[in-house]
Amino acid sequence: MDILSVIAEQKIREAIAQGEFACLENAGKPIWLDDLPWVPEDLRMCYRVLRNAGCLPPELELRNEIISLRCLLRTIDDDQERTRKLRVLNFKLMKLGEMRKKPLLF
Repeated sequence: MDILSVIAEQKIREAIAQGEFACLENAGKPIWLDDLPWVPEDLRMCYRVLRNAGCLPPELELRNEIISLRCLLRTIDDDQERTRKLRVLNFKLMKLGEMRKKPLLF
């Protein structure tokens, strides 16, 4: 941390200790982050439109499918069917890894 960050953190802590933030308008309430800061800037409008329409981004749809397949694998007794579903799961994991450009750690 640089010196300015340390000074700013110290000033914030002092203000909290003195109760200067206690009478703020939204004190104690969660902040609604509607601007999607984790989404790249050029995709934010598209994601907002999709979210308002009730759709999920492809990465999240695939992630939900992976979670469902993992739960399904726990209930399958037939070895051949389990092998088929495991292949589908591995393919979806690989596909999600390619979409994210990072390795997945489950």
